[in-house]
Amino acid sequence: MSQIKKIAILTSGGDAPGMNAAIRAVVRAAIYNNLQVMGVMRGYDGLVKNDIIPMDSKSVSNIIQQGGTILKSARSKDFLTPEGRKTAYENIIKHNIDALITLGGDGTITGARIFGQEYNFPVIGIPCTIDNDLYGTDYTIGYDTALNTVVEMVDKIRDTASSHSRLFFIEVMGRDAGFLALRSGIASGAEAILVPEIDVDFEKLDTFLTNGFKKQKSSSIVIVAEGEEKGGAIEIAKIVEQKHPEYDVRVTILGHVQRGGTPSAFDRVAASRMGVTAIQALLDDQKSVMVGIVNNEMVYSPFNRTLKHKKGLNPNLLELVEILSI
Repeated sequence: MSQIKKIAILTSGGDAPGMNAAIRAVVRAAIYNNLQVMGVMRGYDGLVKNDIIPMDSKSVSNIIQQGGTILKSARSKDFLTPEGRKTAYENIIKHNIDALITLGGDGTITGARIFGQEYNFPVIGIPCTIDNDLYGTDYTIGYDTALNTVVEMVDKIRDTASSHSRLFFIEVMGRDAGFLALRSGIASGAEAILVPEIDVDFEKLDTFLTNGFKKQKSSSIVIVAEGEEKGGAIEIAKIVEQKHPEYDVRVTILGHVQRGGTPSAFDRVAASRMGVTAIQALLDDQKSVMVGIVNNEMVYSPFNRTLKHKKGLNPNLLELVEILSI
């Protein structure tokens, strides 16, 4: 039988739509299993500064449809230090907390792994990031909502692109991963997609612009992930403009609009499943694992494996872009 009686939950790093749905699921699943719940405000920083509050079922009423995170989020320089983590652990002990559930991306998982190892403390991670770049889950919370937001924005931009026969370079989030760029580009009918995992083939892009856009397209959309090594959409657009001054080139950077908004039904359900599974993991005496969904089944992945392995883009989707852009 599990010795865990009281847990804490925090959200860290960049916010992702669906975090509140996951918080709700964790809190209610904990209460269902007769556990007390404490909420940590502003992520690991709140853990260091002892900004920890009790939560009950009412605390998470009417939040499943809200974007952002009711627990707030922040970066914590203090938690990066052994002294800061020691203070965080002392605060946990003060509150008689037996386990911690963290919501966030790779930085959050990294912090959870180090903390769990240093103090042999049970920590469970829930993957929340619009980048969808964590190994050990097919989808991260927030990815589907961000994807739909990007597609909606690109659809609107294409209207004006078609009206003026313009070539648009649209930058989406994804500093180190092109999942959002790739799938949103396919869904919005982009003629080209540039991702950080693959070097830009300017010769191929130039061939497309000369034979595709110039000869038969009324408009063209090129999706660029922000981490593209050539400098993102602005720098790539400059290169194209210099070579093709005859094109009417425009750049749109979607920015933080991708993080906000009401979470999709998919993200709400995924977050609910992951939240309940995180509590089950603790009751099963699991520690230092991230919950995830693989082939629609709930799974656990050790933090070390999640952080060691890099999630790869689907090569079939990359091929799909080339086929459909003719």
